[in-house]
Amino acid sequence: MTPDKINHSNIPTLSRIDLISWFEAGNKPQKDWRIGTEHEKFGFCRSDLSPISHDSPQGIQNILQSMADIYGWQPIKEKGKLIALKKGLAGVTLEPGGQLELSGAPLETIHQTQNEINEHLDQLAGVCKQLGITFLGIGTQPKWSFDKIPWMPKGRYTIMRQYLPQKGRHSLDMMTRTATVQANMDYASEADMVAKFRLLLALQPVATALFANSPFFDGKPNGFQSFRAEIWRFTDPDRCGLLPFVFDDDFGFERYVDYALDIPMLFRYQNGNYSSGGGVPFREFLAGRLPDQPGLYPTIEDWEIHLSTLFPDVRLKQYLEARGADAGNSQSICALPALWKGLLYNSDSLQAAWDLVADWSIEDRARIVAEVPRHGLKTKTPDGNTLQQLALNVLKWSRAGLAAQDCQNEDGCNETIYLKSLFQIAESGISPADRLLDAYYNRWEGSVDPVFKEEKFESFFAKCK
Repeated sequence: MTPDKINHSNIPTLSRIDLISWFEAGNKPQKDWRIGTEHEKFGFCRSDLSPISHDSPQGIQNILQSMADIYGWQPIKEKGKLIALKKGLAGVTLEPGGQLELSGAPLETIHQTQNEINEHLDQLAGVCKQLGITFLGIGTQPKWSFDKIPWMPKGRYTIMRQYLPQKGRHSLDMMTRTATVQANMDYASEADMVAKFRLLLALQPVATALFANSPFFDGKPNGFQSFRAEIWRFTDPDRCGLLPFVFDDDFGFERYVDYALDIPMLFRYQNGNYSSGGGVPFREFLAGRLPDQPGLYPTIEDWEIHLSTLFPDVRLKQYLEARGADAGNSQSICALPALWKGLLYNSDSLQAAWDLVADWSIEDRARIVAEVPRHGLKTKTPDGNTLQQLALNVLKWSRAGLAAQDCQNEDGCNETIYLKSLFQIAESGISPADRLLDAYYNRWEGSVDPVFKEEKFESFFAKCK
């Protein structure tokens, strides 16, 4: 149901049990498991590398309209402004600072995901060539300061812009100057969800280190491997970061519901308009105790909107979202879903990978989350090794899981081909951020401008050898 169809009532329509049941409805048999991939990218004008606005002749609105006109995407508008596209189960959406996101459809194989991304990039290139626009794959906007970033005309972003700075000093940077790649994974049951959630959460620092690709900010090195990950640490402690209760013995759908119920609402959507959530926990809304509208009760769509405003390192919906990776160029996008598909969709690999990190304490996990943005693969693990060694072991189990699934493309290659770049990073210890910093100091003569050319998006085709 789209937001403009939400009907609020002064009669309770939901209970806590209903919210738990909503998550249970995500259970799927293994034959129906799919993987969805989302990636964000920064648009820029080739002439001067400047960010693109929404309404200008070279703006996002014209890009979206052209994609709708030429390629049959369904336009989605908010108060007359074109803000998104829809086609089947896929979508093209806007982040607050104009980052363009492809929200891919749930697909059976990583090969299909790569084809989907290539089709998207080809469409985008065809539309943008005449506009002088190109897109950059990197974790943070490398050049332009916050005051140079245009805001997108979405009502929810106006409210977030007002609320989040009260919570974290980097909240507006998160909104306008970060980009990520995300993988969405299915679960079979509550027990399966728990096992997958724990592994994803435990290994998010590994993903952060392998995909670390944001060493620049405001036109210079920032001292971090993944400054995007550091920004998220200082966005909103209520709704971001590590979730320690996931590692408790009694974790399940009910615990996640209680966590979400106690998070303050960012906004509400009613009668076609966004309004501030007023810092009121969703639990109060469920009980009909909104201060400004007592006796008003939420719908399930209100619950879904609220869940979309929680930003932990792993997020639960009717599937699991792995959110710990910096955006990269088109060659790296499919490495993330391949990593998780190999681990989570093969029971032997899932258990073996969990055994590598099962004994870590909550204090260990919190320390690693805090240190990995700066130190990346060099971050120390509790056994005295580093995330580099852990990444190698994890990748071996992911490769084994993908090999066992043996999903082949038309050339007879299975999905292990998408892990090649990650093995190169883990074996060498040289992250994408290290590679960019080496170029900055040795080839680019202390300028970040060349990154816009060298890391631009182009179609990519993985090779068997």
